[in-house]
Amino acid sequence: MIGGLSVLALITARGGSKGLPGKNLRLLGGRPLVAWSVEQARASALIDRVVISSDDPEIIARAVAAGAEAPFVRPAELADDRASSAEVVSHALAALERRYDLLVLLQPTSPLRSVADIDACIRRVADSGAPSCISLTEPAKSPWWMYHMDAAGRLAPLLEGGAAARRQDLPPVYAPNGAVYVVRVPWFLDHRAFVGDGSLGHVMPPERSIDIDTALDFRLAEAIVAEIPIGLGYGNGS
Repeated sequence: MIGGLSVLALITARGGSKGLPGKNLRLLGGRPLVAWSVEQARASALIDRVVISSDDPEIIARAVAAGAEAPFVRPAELADDRASSAEVVSHALAALERRYDLLVLLQPTSPLRSVADIDACIRRVADSGAPSCISLTEPAKSPWWMYHMDAAGRLAPLLEGGAAARRQDLPPVYAPNGAVYVVRVPWFLDHRAFVGDGSLGHVMPPERSIDIDTALDFRLAEAIVAEIPIGLGYGNGS
């Protein structure tokens, strides 16, 4: 709870994954991937309840073992790669008996976020009139240096006037990293979205912005975890 606002954390982890089968149960630093997000949510003093949304019994069991609640099982039609995050969140909100003011969406594929990142996003929404706050990171390559290429191989700048610019002359840009989404529940129910007019951003460094979709992503996360203390010390942002 923050400023009289109740806060629900929803961990979304389906069983199927084409890019990296079984990724939500893979062990990272000795813990299942899904457990990282559950433990980070539970370590936040601002979150009132942590719920897992999954269709997979083993994922649910591992999440519950880490401290999440499992008041429902996600239906099969919302557990394939065609289902949107908005649909999954809408189902979860409808399935819960209690209404909340703020929703925190945490995806297990972003295990290296810190509790400080989560809390910063919650505070930004609670302390402002913003409908939401999402986590971002600076991309490795600026879109100002990117090109379109036609069927004949001819290049055209993606953004007008950017291709020849020096790095120091380029405006800063940020890409969503998938780690933290905080949204006011009434606004979400009206818009079925996480970003809109007035949304805020929270910038995270690249090393905490790993989004695991492939085996290469997972190996990179393993390499980062090998270089940092494992446990709630890192999760708290210390």
